[in-house]
Amino acid sequence: MHKLVRQVRFSINPFLPEDGCGSNSFVSEPAGEGLSIFFELCVGLAGKVEPATGFVTNVVDIDKNVRRYVVPIFAGRIREYFQQSKHIGFFEIAELLKSAWGQLADKFGTAKLSKLTLKLNPFRKVAVDSEDCRMVYFSEKFEFAATHKLWNEQFSEEHNLEVFGKCANPAGHGHNYAVEVTVKMPAGGNRFRIGDFERIVDNKLIKLLDHKNLNADVARFGKTNPTVENIAVFAWESIVGKFGEATLHCVTIWETDKTCCSYQG
Repeated sequence: MHKLVRQVRFSINPFLPEDGCGSNSFVSEPAGEGLSIFFELCVGLAGKVEPATGFVTNVVDIDKNVRRYVVPIFAGRIREYFQQSKHIGFFEIAELLKSAWGQLADKFGTAKLSKLTLKLNPFRKVAVDSEDCRMVYFSEKFEFAATHKLWNEQFSEEHNLEVFGKCANPAGHGHNYAVEVTVKMPAGGNRFRIGDFERIVDNKLIKLLDHKNLNADVARFGKTNPTVENIAVFAWESIVGKFGEATLHCVTIWETDKTCCSYQG
């Protein structure tokens, strides 16, 4: 089974009756006019590769279907809400994704629609997933800077250097970490607030780690190596159960652009 993901970008000006088609889908199509709202919708498909083409499905068909069936839904709803001066909240966005799912679910032959993800900005996204279509997933990235040293007192100095390499530097070393926290909640709820979510993560996790020596300043890592794997577990345990009707789904820690670890309870 293969999983294919395609990003489809489009822009909508809420004050115009329609947007120009555009000729640069890398940027967005429709192109939008003036100060438009930019969208990036990631379409996830699961299926077997067709021997004749080597495709799960042709990505050109993904683009065409999104622009034909999904863009009009977004454009119509956004223009309607703007004209009425109505707020487009988190669960209105979730309803848009569910409507998009209904339009796309049967459009890709034998490939199964598995996930739709809408980027709200480069660090925040909303998703619906085929594993539980009644739930909505919200993800946001945070950052912190910290130093650590990887060392096991049961090992000899030689073995520590062999296992941990430069990460065993006696003076420690630093990282600019990124954390993505994903919560899930019933699609029909209405009490989730992004500001409350951010304050919980900041107070219960980021402030414990940011600009700290993890080995010396965080009790958990006095005896436990602060590897990216162990930091992910610590992050989960620090914020699980803190989000009201939203349930913590996953925590991902990036130690570098090349190394990350996700943990799900």
